[in-house]
Amino acid sequence: MAESKPQPISPGQERIANHFIRWMTKANTWVYRATGGKVGGKFMRGAPVCLITTTGRKSGQKRTVALIYLQDGEDVILVASKGGMEHHPQWYLNMEANPDVEVEIGTTITPMKARRASDEEKAAYWPKLVEIYPDYEDYQARTTRNIPVMVLSPA
Repeated sequence: MAESKPQPISPGQERIANHFIRWMTKANTWVYRATGGKVGGKFMRGAPVCLITTTGRKSGQKRTVALIYLQDGEDVILVASKGGMEHHPQWYLNMEANPDVEVEIGTTITPMKARRASDEEKAAYWPKLVEIYPDYEDYQARTTRNIPVMVLSPA
């Protein structure tokens, strides 16, 4: 039997998912900080999780999200997948507007500067990202959006 291609997410599914993501992010952030990353520091299949704090592009307020990451030397690599939805995640839009961010891994908080990876960089990182979280392949197949990969470097 042939494998089926992941189906796009409908607008209704995306609305529901956005509420779920918002709630889960708040819960995961609280638990992560309360335990220094001992709980909430790993996602499915052991993918490492960090907290990223951005500045809201409209509100100017600090916003924190829990995200899977790939460590590449001092750099932290993120995927703005939003589960393969058609719209970029808010954290990514905030990061593009203000690339000064904080990365929290365990109890260590590091100021960093974010930039979007070039197509060549994304191609080099992608197999490593899929290795730590295979669902990224389905997410990219589900959307027409070129899912951004972000490189965060120490400020």
